[in-house]
Amino acid sequence: MKQLISTQFRSIHSKNTTFPKTFDKILIANRGEITRRVIRTAKKMGIKTVAVYSDADMHSMFVKEADEAYRIGPAPTKDSYLRMDTILEVIKASGAQAVHPGYGFLSENSKFQKLLFDNKVKFLGPPTRAIEAMGDKIESKKLARDANVSTVPGFLGEVNGDAEILKISNQIGYPVMIKASAGGGGKGMRIAFNDKEALEGFKISRDEAISSFGDGRIFIEKYIQEPKHIEYQILGDEHGNYVYMPERECSVQRRNQKVIEEAPSSFLDQATRDKMGKQAIDLARACGYQSTGTVEFLIDKNKDFYFLEMNTRLQVEHPITEEITGVDLVEQQILIGAGYPLAFKQSDVKIHGHAVEYRVYAEDPARKFLPSIGFLTKYKEPTAHEDIRIDTGVQEGSEISMYYDPMISKLIAWGKDRKTACDLLQKAMDEYVIRGVVNNLGFGQSILRNVDFYEGHYTTAFIPKWYPNGFKGDPITTDDIEHLALSSHFLHNHIKNFDLLQGQDAPKQDDVVFVVMKQGDDHKDYRIERFSCGKYEVTELATGKKTQINAGNFDFEYGSLIRFDQNGKRQLVQFDHIKDDVNFHFSVKGNEVEIAVLNPKQYAVNKYMAPPKKIDYSKSVISPMPGAIIAIAVEVGQTVTEGQELFTIEAMKMQNLIKSQVEGKIKKIHVRPGVSVSVDQLLIEFE
Repeated sequence: MKQLISTQFRSIHSKNTTFPKTFDKILIANRGEITRRVIRTAKKMGIKTVAVYSDADMHSMFVKEADEAYRIGPAPTKDSYLRMDTILEVIKASGAQAVHPGYGFLSENSKFQKLLFDNKVKFLGPPTRAIEAMGDKIESKKLARDANVSTVPGFLGEVNGDAEILKISNQIGYPVMIKASAGGGGKGMRIAFNDKEALEGFKISRDEAISSFGDGRIFIEKYIQEPKHIEYQILGDEHGNYVYMPERECSVQRRNQKVIEEAPSSFLDQATRDKMGKQAIDLARACGYQSTGTVEFLIDKNKDFYFLEMNTRLQVEHPITEEITGVDLVEQQILIGAGYPLAFKQSDVKIHGHAVEYRVYAEDPARKFLPSIGFLTKYKEPTAHEDIRIDTGVQEGSEISMYYDPMISKLIAWGKDRKTACDLLQKAMDEYVIRGVVNNLGFGQSILRNVDFYEGHYTTAFIPKWYPNGFKGDPITTDDIEHLALSSHFLHNHIKNFDLLQGQDAPKQDDVVFVVMKQGDDHKDYRIERFSCGKYEVTELATGKKTQINAGNFDFEYGSLIRFDQNGKRQLVQFDHIKDDVNFHFSVKGNEVEIAVLNPKQYAVNKYMAPPKKIDYSKSVISPMPGAIIAIAVEVGQTVTEGQELFTIEAMKMQNLIKSQVEGKIKKIHVRPGVSVSVDQLLIEFE
């Protein structure tokens, strides 16, 4: 498998067996998969590495893989990964000569860059001027405009107060995008379609910006509806050489954060590609950029494009650029930081095939993508394949914490063309086993099956258009039901045989079973009969419809995958867990399906069983997500209306407003600001 720790690229640019003298030791001021990524490249180049970690990351993979590792504080980022003074102490103690900032945290912090410069430590990123110019979204727009780069219409100044936010929003015309000047990664960003949303968006964006970046400045620009999001990876050295890599398309987003990315875009023609790439380089030259960075654009259906922002760091989605160009971008960062000129020019950069990346998150698509936390009780990556790459910082037993980004991994597939890459990505998702936290793999499978995505006809409105209320699962087909029925029959007999063998009795098989499938409040009953020749008959009891199936060669993989042959084709089914030889839980196309397998006697009395008791939540408010209560906007005895703000909950660096779904008078509030809550925890009771 082409994982993070053993990635091989396709181009001569990264197949060097010897490297120029750079640094003896570098420190990575980050965590998770990007730290592992830098460690591997540094090792390839003969450079020792130093990791820093918080208490929450004490047992993480990157801590074990670095040559040295130092504790820098408790879990909250402000007490650990954002502590410049503590990280500087580690640099001095370890003797590191350079710092790779990864992405997020201090990667775009000019104060950190200056601190390193003053202490004669190399920052593996751009100079101060470029960080400050591009990190400030207001100033970057002005600089882009002066460099003749196409920009989005808007107010290029800091917005202060509710009155000004309403005045400017109405002058620009709704919808508008409210953005933190120091923002990034979807934080400090809100879209507003009216005055009420503008006021809410201003407050939340400012609070998130202060929490995440220590900078609450806000600006507003016109929100361009249904564009495509195109970005260019650029490289610049201190000798004035620049190149741009082929574009990435990142239009599938939720909460302004990318979900799936591909390179190159199927929408661009060569003339537009070259024009946008040239403007990206013009902007880099204008701010004196060095290192690797990303210039992002919005492009409409007429192929008119506008500068969005520049990220002065490596991007999460950088692997797909590496896969289609063969350029190891981390290697280039280190070489540029050591003072070497680029070893190739623009004409050397070619597109080889197509690559797609899916961000596997611990989040619940059915709850509008709210984060999930917990331990990975089972974690198994897809079957090894030379064109599958997985960049991850977790393993079985790892904790997904409320303190950090909920990304579990980046799943990348390369193919000779777009269809090949997407089909391989789909196959990898089918085999990816993640248990212990709710995740978005089923959602990813749905995206790949979507006709708009499959044909490349999608924009940033893709998720709002197709999944306006989140993702609760795709329809289960007749084929899916057959696969579940056969798998349940097999599991039932397999476990029954195991129990009998443990007691030294002769194995027995139930050739006739009844399968009760429950999905939510719905259930369907089936009768399954297996014949000695490997033939099955599945009967839907409600309709009497019978289906004849040839199936065999059943086997397990990792206790969560079942493979079998059906009518000459190999099938795969994932099951979540087994209670006993009767009750099973499956995941199918983002749906949770509970199945009971009963023998004829059990099925005959099943209808007399009392249904499970339902809990009435109509007079209460429960938490839709795990997180910390930041603020409470109501009090006991107050009457609230539907849609009124109740709480602000923060999780994984994002703030969320919890609003009342009903009208009523508050009887009791069960939490207070500063406490942590779990998903479905009771927050408020109404009279």
